[in-house]
Amino acid sequence: MRAAVINEINGRFDVEEISIGDPVGCEVLVEVKAAGLCHSDLLVASIDRGRPLPLVVGHEMAGVVAAVGPEVRDLAVGDQVVGSEVKFCAHCDECLAGHSYRCVNPGEVSRPRTAGSKLRRNSGDVHAFGVAAFAEYTICHANSLVKIPRELPFPQAAVLSCAAITGVGAAVNTAKVQPGDTVAVIGLGGIGLNVLSGARIAGATTIIGVDVHPAKLTLAARFGATHVVNSSEEDAVAKVRQISGRGVQHSFEAIGLGLTQAQAIEMTRVGGGAYFIGIPQGAPLEVDVLRSLIASQRRIQGVYMGSSNIRRDIPRYAELYLQGRLNLDDLVAQEIPLEGINDAYRLQESGAIARSVITSF
Repeated sequence: MRAAVINEINGRFDVEEISIGDPVGCEVLVEVKAAGLCHSDLLVASIDRGRPLPLVVGHEMAGVVAAVGPEVRDLAVGDQVVGSEVKFCAHCDECLAGHSYRCVNPGEVSRPRTAGSKLRRNSGDVHAFGVAAFAEYTICHANSLVKIPRELPFPQAAVLSCAAITGVGAAVNTAKVQPGDTVAVIGLGGIGLNVLSGARIAGATTIIGVDVHPAKLTLAARFGATHVVNSSEEDAVAKVRQISGRGVQHSFEAIGLGLTQAQAIEMTRVGGGAYFIGIPQGAPLEVDVLRSLIASQRRIQGVYMGSSNIRRDIPRYAELYLQGRLNLDDLVAQEIPLEGINDAYRLQESGAIARSVITSF
C-alpha cells in the first residue's frame, strides 16, 4: 500500500510503498477514506523529539472497517468509523468516571511487542505513530475507533476526529462556557475555528477571533465569531479588552507560541481562564505569577483533545453537523491526493486555507 513516510526530520513526507500486517487481539484494520492535515503532524516531521524513524503519522482519520482482530466485539467489517488519538483502557477510575482522555493505562491499547510491527518495508520496520492515517490502510485498537452515521461525508468525518473534538470540546468540556459568556480565540486554524463553533453552541454572546491572516478572519464569522481582530495591525490584548469591556471570561490559545500564550492570559478579566491548546514551539512562556495569576485570580489550563470522551462526543458532534448546527463544510478547504501532502501543508501553513484532507491514495 502507499503511505506518506517521515524518513528525516525535515518537514517533508515521502510517498512510498510499504506493507501492513493483520490485526491482532482488539485491533481493527481500517481502509482510510479521508485523512486531515493537522499542524501537529507537520510538527512531528519538523521538530526532532526523539521519535524513531521511519514513521507514519496522521491522526484525523475516517474510513471503513476492512478486518477485525479475534477479540473485537463492537465493530464489524463495513462499519464506517473515525479514529482518535485518545487512548483509553475503559476500566481505570478515570475511564469509569467518563474521563477517558485522562486514562491511567493508555499503554494497554498499544500493540504487544510479540505481535511485531504493524508496518514494514523491504529495509525493515516502519513505525506507526498514533492513528497513522497517512496511508491507504491503518491498524488501530478498537477503543480508538467510533462508528459514525453513513450520511456523514468522509472528509468532514476526518476533521471531526481531531479539529472538531479538540476545538469544540475545549469550549464545551474544558472551559464549560455558559450562555452569555465572553470568549476570545487566538489562532484560527482548524482547531481555533472549532473553538469558535463550540463557544457558539454553548451560548457565548461575545466571541472574538484573533489571527494575522485576513482570509481566516473572514472565515471566522461562519464559525460563530461576533468580532475579529487582526493582531498584525492592532494590539490584540487592548482590542479584546475594549470589545469585551474588561477582558473575556475565557481565552483560548491554539498556536503554541509563548507570545500568544501571554496574550491569552492578559486578555482575560479578573477571575478568568486561559486555555492552552497549541503544541508548544519556540521560546517557552514566562509568566509574572504574582501580577498575572495571583493578583488577577486567573487560571491557566492545558487542553488535551478537548477533554473529550470520544464515545460520547463524536456521535454528538456528528449529529450536530447533520442538523446543520456544527460547521465542518467550511473547514474542508480542499481534497487532495496523497502525493499532494507537502504542497498542501505549505499552503495551509501560509494561512491561506483552514484544512486540507487527503481523499485519494
